[in-house]
Amino acid sequence: MSRFVRPSKYRHVFGQAAKREHGYDNVKASSSAWDTNLIAASTRYISVNWSASGGGAFAVLPLPSPFGPTIHDIPSKLPDIIPLARTHTAAVLDTAWSPANDTLVASASEDGTSLLWKVSDSLFEDWTSDAWEPQDLEPVARVDVSPKKVGQVLWHPTAANVLATASGEHLVKLWDLADPSRPRSILNSHGDTIQSLAFNLTGTILATTCRDKKLRLFDPRTGADPVRVTEGHSGIKGTRVIWMGEHDRIATTGFSKMSDRQVSIWETGGLGNVKTLTIDQSAGVIMPFWSDNGILFLAGKGDGNIRYYEYESDSLHSLAEHSSSNPQRGMCFLPRRVLEVSECEIARAFKVTSGGVEPIAFIVPRRADSFQSDIYPPAPSSEPSLTAAEFFAGKTAPLNFVSLENGAVFAGNDAPPATAVVSALPPAPAPAPVPAPALLPVNEPTFAPAVTKPASITFARADSFPANTTLVGPPEGNSNGLLEEEVEQLNGELREARKKIRNLELQVEGLKANARKAAQTLMEG
Repeated sequence: MSRFVRPSKYRHVFGQAAKREHGYDNVKASSSAWDTNLIAASTRYISVNWSASGGGAFAVLPLPSPFGPTIHDIPSKLPDIIPLARTHTAAVLDTAWSPANDTLVASASEDGTSLLWKVSDSLFEDWTSDAWEPQDLEPVARVDVSPKKVGQVLWHPTAANVLATASGEHLVKLWDLADPSRPRSILNSHGDTIQSLAFNLTGTILATTCRDKKLRLFDPRTGADPVRVTEGHSGIKGTRVIWMGEHDRIATTGFSKMSDRQVSIWETGGLGNVKTLTIDQSAGVIMPFWSDNGILFLAGKGDGNIRYYEYESDSLHSLAEHSSSNPQRGMCFLPRRVLEVSECEIARAFKVTSGGVEPIAFIVPRRADSFQSDIYPPAPSSEPSLTAAEFFAGKTAPLNFVSLENGAVFAGNDAPPATAVVSALPPAPAPAPVPAPALLPVNEPTFAPAVTKPASITFARADSFPANTTLVGPPEGNSNGLLEEEVEQLNGELREARKKIRNLELQVEGLKANARKAAQTLMEG
């Protein structure tokens, strides 16, 4: 037996479920058999596919926290009647929150449409008063996607107001919400129902899994056909795909021919299988979630546990698992930019049970007297890098990141490995022109929702400051002690800023070196 223990700062991460009063009870989650996660989260709200008569609906609720009550003090046991988004005429199958606007959510439905909804805090006023009457939400925009059901909806990670939908026509369509009357791109070649889809970090590549057991990569702006196709998991049950952050790797979950549950890692250059692990022989579909800490979370539907693995050097190292006697029907994770860093929380899950929603915090057991920079890499920012017009015109920009220590926003590396690999692929043959799909009649005008862009914060390069740079002090003869103290404080802040900038530049250089190494390896191979 080896005495070597692999060093890892996440080795002892544990899951801490919220107290019952910090979650939600009396949740009437949808009973639709369609395979989605049932729940989605922004930094302010969660949306839950709801079981409602007379059409389709989903609920929007304030974000629950395992560390205290909601900001609107909503009771943990929900009233029997609550405000719902219920304009759809058939069951809601999926929801997704805009990464650029925490109050904008898109829904997908069996009625063939995708609706957009803007949530106001006034929705939650006076919930605890006797005179309160629930007011349902109304959509702000509508996209007529397909004559068949729309199973998945996904926002672009870097371009504002770009939405991807997957429908029963076995097509993925990309929409510019400034003109939702027609799709800007249509991706085909799927032989059966599309089961999941995921963008890479910059949104230049889209990965899909399908019931025909194939894994596909698309460049959504250059053609309708995939640039790479390979055989995925051999089992007939549901398969999911997730992009592994800045790595040129994707992870899929599925089943073998013998119905073993599996997780696989694939390299994106030729879609070769890097590694496949057998998890167990349970029947529930495994929902994968990637954290920028390099951790892959696996939650099986119908399971009471959540496994998590640390990715390193093309291997998945098991860390631990969070166990519970209460099985999950669905799950989502909170965007990392609003985690409780004072509690050393590195991820937060929201688990849909048979009658409730339970927050689960994943915590590194440390004393957090100060910010723990080694366990908190920068998180994706809410500031988009591109407009929809720029994206469809062919422009590419890195994802914007935000520091969890001070909130500073900055651009990511210019050439993530995955983007470089696919850009080097030979051009695909020009596909036959795709006729514009017939759209359902629109009875009301559609328009693009406004997305508020937070102010950008840009750092100067560290080498633009001489090593002995200091701020200019007060004029001669000025004996104001308060001004001198302020100047000294600003000088100290400048020194700290230069140190942080240098660390960020070193990180960028390291990422670029890794990208060059990966490209060289591919060329030599």
